[in-house]
Amino acid sequence: MSRPKKEQLPPLLSPKGAPDILPNQEKYWERVESVSKTMAREHGFLKIETPIFESSDLYLRSLGETTDVIEKEMYYLKSKDGLVLRPEGTAGVVRAYTQNGFFESPQPVKFFYSGSFFRHEQPQAGRLRQFHQFGLETLGASDPIIDIEVINVFFEIFLKLGIKNLVIEVNSMGCRLCRPKYKTALLRYYRPLIKNLCQNCKNRYEANPLRLLDCKEEICQPAILNAPVMVDKLCEECKKHFQEVLEYLDELVLPYVLNPHLVRGFDYYTKTVFEIFVESNPESNQTRKMALCAGGRYDNLMKELGGRSMAAVGGALGIERVIDVLKNQKAKINELFEPEVFIIQLGLTTKRKALRLFEDLRKAGFKVAQAFSKDNLDSQLRFADRYKVKITLILGQKEVFDETVIIKEMHTGVQETVSREKLVERLRERLRS
Repeated sequence: MSRPKKEQLPPLLSPKGAPDILPNQEKYWERVESVSKTMAREHGFLKIETPIFESSDLYLRSLGETTDVIEKEMYYLKSKDGLVLRPEGTAGVVRAYTQNGFFESPQPVKFFYSGSFFRHEQPQAGRLRQFHQFGLETLGASDPIIDIEVINVFFEIFLKLGIKNLVIEVNSMGCRLCRPKYKTALLRYYRPLIKNLCQNCKNRYEANPLRLLDCKEEICQPAILNAPVMVDKLCEECKKHFQEVLEYLDELVLPYVLNPHLVRGFDYYTKTVFEIFVESNPESNQTRKMALCAGGRYDNLMKELGGRSMAAVGGALGIERVIDVLKNQKAKINELFEPEVFIIQLGLTTKRKALRLFEDLRKAGFKVAQAFSKDNLDSQLRFADRYKVKITLILGQKEVFDETVIIKEMHTGVQETVSREKLVERLRERLRS
């Protein structure tokens, strides 16, 4: 009696909204992270790493209970400690600043970080459930020039990466003194309109009215366009702060526009808020914008998290979004490894000698590649063509016996045989020519 065939199991897939980062994408990731870290260090920022999970109270206190992240996007871990996967980076950095006594250091303290963050939202272009950010945080300075330093570092990162068509949008969200007056004006304006807006805006009307200005639904855009603006309600201190921010932007000749309806989704923001966009078709009538980074000032956050009152400002760029723009704009990103020399071995006894040759050349400083698992000449040549090497070294049984190596220039086909002891010198001459 034959056994029943075992049912074929379906293949396992990555979780929704958490794609693999494949080898052909590595050069983009390496470039973005390398440029970002170098630029941050040049401006005096120090690296910090915080855990990828934190107490849920950290975000309940900092983000506000009525934000989308708290209401429906946080990943809660099954633990007795009330832990969640981090949905953003600022709160964790502020917690680390307080816990580790950085208030005793010379102020301001400037941090940069890079890592994974998690939000349970519907995956779409530019939005993932596991995403990566590079962030800057400056704690312990209220001077508006610090706002500009953060904005400028992000802008310089994008310029260094070769991204075109950048524009900065700025606004002020005021402070605890002037913002209530604006909220009152906003509620009064929206009251007769709310019945015609999307369901999210209806929910936000009482709970978080500033988020009405952040709605992306088309039905809500006319209301946003004519809404009252925060800059008209700023107190004298916030007005002065914002004016200085604009003057510094002018001094650096940075391309910016004042967007009076720009807000940030988290409760901790005060005064300056900003986003840096890339415009997809700046010369057409159908320009589309993608936000590459965003941030602002959060002078009250540390006190809300149990620390002392401390002025601060920061922001973060989305690494996946930046990479998408680099690909769309066909930015030139060099391969991480571009070998100059490829070793071909022919025969079992030559493979051992070829392995030794590979290591000797690598240690001598040559960029060298091989395909030792292949024995066929044509197969190895295909690898050499894929790497686009300048020179191929051929090692057969005769060459092993004679202690020689065949040097072949790939673009001309010219070959010569040299002794093993003179190989390094001859290779350097060939590669220089």
